[in-house]
Parts: sequence; structure tokens; C-alpha cells
Amino acid sequence: MKKMAVLLMAAFMMSATVPVFAAQMTKEEKDQCLLASKNCGMEVDTLQKKIKKLNAEIKKGKKVYSTDEIKKLQQKLDEANALLDDIMKGGN
Repeated sequence: MKKMAVLLMAAFMMSATVPVFAAQMTKEEKDQCLLASKNCGMEVDTLQKKIKKLNAEIKKGKKVYSTDEIKKLQQKLDEANALLDDIMKGGN
């Protein structure tokens, strides 16, 4: 329970201090941020928002991403869903 409270408090504190940099990111930076969590700058998303973004990107399929990139996106989605499940169970 303490773990969940700390995670929620940290997420809240970070979300309150994040300026809007998403509009300034190039397409390549956004792709790197999604695929490898690199060059994200100050962009912080809630876990649910990240899951929604990953699902949207995966749906674009091979028109936009290579097979390896789709696998990486799916792996990130699986990790985010597992973390969300862990948080919902109370971190046990």
C-alpha cells in the first residue's frame, strides 16, 4: 500500500510541474521516446495515457513501423499493462 501511495504521489508531483514540450518534439524524437524511452525531454504521461498511445501506435502497423519496432512497442505495452496490474493489486 505504501508503494502505491508513493508512486501516485510522485506521478502527481511530476505532472504538476511538466511544461508542454510535446508540441516542440520532432516526429523522430517522438518515435524514439515511444520506442526506447529516449529524448523524451520533460514529457511525462500517466500510465493509462501511455498505454493508450502505445495501442494507437501499434494499430498503425507496418505502414509506419518495421516489424522490430512493432515488437518493441508491444513489449513496452506489455510492461505498462503489467505495471498497471501491479498497482491495481496494491503492489503485492
